[in-house]
Amino acid sequence: MNILVTGCKGQLGTELQKIAGVEHQWFFTDIDTLDICNKAAVEACFEANRIDVCINCAAYTAVDKAEDEPQLATLVNTFAPKVLAEACKKHNALLVHISTDYVFGGDATKPYKVDDPINPQSVYGGTKADGERVIQMSGCNYMIVRTAWLYSSVGKNFVKTMLMLGDTKDEINVVADQKGCPTWAHDLAVALMALLNKNGKNEVHETFHFTNEGQITWYDFATAIMEIGGKNCKVNPITTDQYPTKAKRPAYSVLDLSKIKAYAGIEISDWRESLVKCIEEISPGLLRSSQ
Repeated sequence: MNILVTGCKGQLGTELQKIAGVEHQWFFTDIDTLDICNKAAVEACFEANRIDVCINCAAYTAVDKAEDEPQLATLVNTFAPKVLAEACKKHNALLVHISTDYVFGGDATKPYKVDDPINPQSVYGGTKADGERVIQMSGCNYMIVRTAWLYSSVGKNFVKTMLMLGDTKDEINVVADQKGCPTWAHDLAVALMALLNKNGKNEVHETFHFTNEGQITWYDFATAIMEIGGKNCKVNPITTDQYPTKAKRPAYSVLDLSKIKAYAGIEISDWRESLVKCIEEISPGLLRSSQ
């Protein structure tokens, strides 16, 4: 298959580049090589490269900044997916689109299933929800994959921030009343390939959830990062009210993983197991030296 990846310089795009083999022909693009908001440019790319699959890793993910930049967030998270979906429809290609737990209201008490009602509470969540809708309405073949708390060894993310703070601070405060589950970008990339290999070129209109296994708070996550990373930094639990943000965060956004496990026939690693692997990747030899 000829596979187009957008947003290839981000966390997920980088991991896809690492695992891309020779079985498929890959076209890795980012804003500097393909503007996915430009219909003519996207059409030309699909036409010239005979694209069979488009994996859209591009997104506006600055959650708080989106409250002040709703037009830009809408352009990237809603309009661009519409452009890609229309191109996929025209060329009979599959669109694999990455979405988020922020499409949900965050007031659940058990893991969200893929068909639970969405109720975004922020501009970011709203634009991602609208992105899902335009794909579903386009008539193209699609797999929407919602994920959460994404981290890796590249870019800006919670794990790298905590490790940096662990080197520079004696103690930090982290919210302990927001529950979800982290996702190592490498594991998500592997899961996407499992979905593609399972489905092939068959017609599909499906939504999936993928995170690592387990459910924790941001405080739990930060504490584990400090412990695994060998940082002597105390983590203090605080409430959301004590750490106000411009955009509302979901209090509970654990995603039910049963559908993707059954569909793709995959096992999903526990969040802590994957965190250990990522920290070792960020700082090779760190875990051995800290033991």
